[in-house]
Amino acid sequence: MTTATNGSRSPQASTATSSAARPMPVAPRVATPKGRRRPGLLALGIALVAVGALAAVWLVNSAGQRTPVITVVREVPYGSVVTEADLGTTDVSVDATVQTIPANEASNVVGSVAATNLVAGSLLGPAQLTAVGPPGPDEVLVAVAIPATRMPAGGLQAGDHVLVVDTPNPDAAPSGAPPGAIPATVVRLGPADVNGITVVDVTVATGDGPALAARSATERIALVVQPRDG
Repeated sequence: MTTATNGSRSPQASTATSSAARPMPVAPRVATPKGRRRPGLLALGIALVAVGALAAVWLVNSAGQRTPVITVVREVPYGSVVTEADLGTTDVSVDATVQTIPANEASNVVGSVAATNLVAGSLLGPAQLTAVGPPGPDEVLVAVAIPATRMPAGGLQAGDHVLVVDTPNPDAAPSGAPPGAIPATVVRLGPADVNGITVVDVTVATGDGPALAARSATERIALVVQPRDG
């Protein structure tokens, strides 16, 4: 049996001690590469934000820009003269395609003639006015007497477009031919008399004036109301 002497250690024990004293190797830390900054993209982002802010400011300012314009405060029949009492003003923000009249031009509007029926509460436009009343160029005004039995149940109003139709003689046999008709525009209506007859002023083409006046004298006429403008 062999015994170790002089304090010597066995090779296995020396190897174990040496291994325990040696530090464990540590893997080197690898630095993570930093992302590259791109000044161009940053500048573009700032520019887009600035443009968006300016657009928002412009839209708010545009919506807030209101202009004083002329309005109609009471009904004005077609062919009637516009008075100061018919007009008012209001501040509006409208599209450029909408025709309006600035409030400071009210003095120029007074005395004009309504080219159509002016509705209370609406904005007044240049196309709704004319310098002269009916009859206009190439027109004549004719008064026709209409009995109550031939007046529309809903009545007539200035600006209505009608056909003045020639009615047959009550004693004559019916004709197969269509009756003659003259297109006309109602200008004004008088009050009905004790017999229920209403005198209606209409404008017709110059060439139709004499024929319509002759028909009206016979009292053999009737009115056919056509669709109103708009």
